[in-house]
Amino acid sequence: MKWTIPNTLTVLRLCAAPGVAAMFLYFHRPWADWFALTLFVGAAVTDWFDGYLARLWKQESKFGAMLDPIADKAMVLIALMVITGYNGMNPWLILPATVIFFREVFVSGLREFLGGKTVKLKVTKLAKWKTTAQMFAIAALFLGTGLEYLNGVAMQGMTPSEYAEAVTAGLADPIRACGNRDCASYANLVGFWLLWLAALLTAVTGWEYFAKSLPHLRDEK
Repeated sequence: MKWTIPNTLTVLRLCAAPGVAAMFLYFHRPWADWFALTLFVGAAVTDWFDGYLARLWKQESKFGAMLDPIADKAMVLIALMVITGYNGMNPWLILPATVIFFREVFVSGLREFLGGKTVKLKVTKLAKWKTTAQMFAIAALFLGTGLEYLNGVAMQGMTPSEYAEAVTAGLADPIRACGNRDCASYANLVGFWLLWLAALLTAVTGWEYFAKSLPHLRDEK
């Protein structure tokens, strides 16, 4: 394997995947949220650059083709695990995350079983849109968890009505707002909708891969 810039970016993206979880081990919140968001977005950007540079400089390799989807899956699955944990195991978040986890495990197992026949299961454009939706959803949710934590610190255990009265009385700092709602609500709302969209695309692409593999799964008579 040659250590070209595209391959190096792919390896760095793979290493960034566990790094997202490690941010919450070594840093206090909300710094952990911001560092995880920065690391995840930076790694997501390399997902576009490594493929673009490999094609531009004619440095496409088998190693890069093998590692690129692994790095993408590791990033998405580890980030989703962290987000679901810090969102209080919200069922509306767990359900689309479960769909994504199930599809990735199913397709990976399918590709492993088919072996050399996986050349017929090439990545489709819809699968690329699926990955893009996942990346944007996770970035928005990381932003939401960070802002939500700051909101919790500002409210100091008060209910929303008690907090509003405290702000009016000048006893508490107002939460940074975006229009008539706090910014955390908007970030989480965008993240939830994008994650549900990503889950839908994930399910569709999973079914496409399964349908394409059916001819290779039939027993010979």
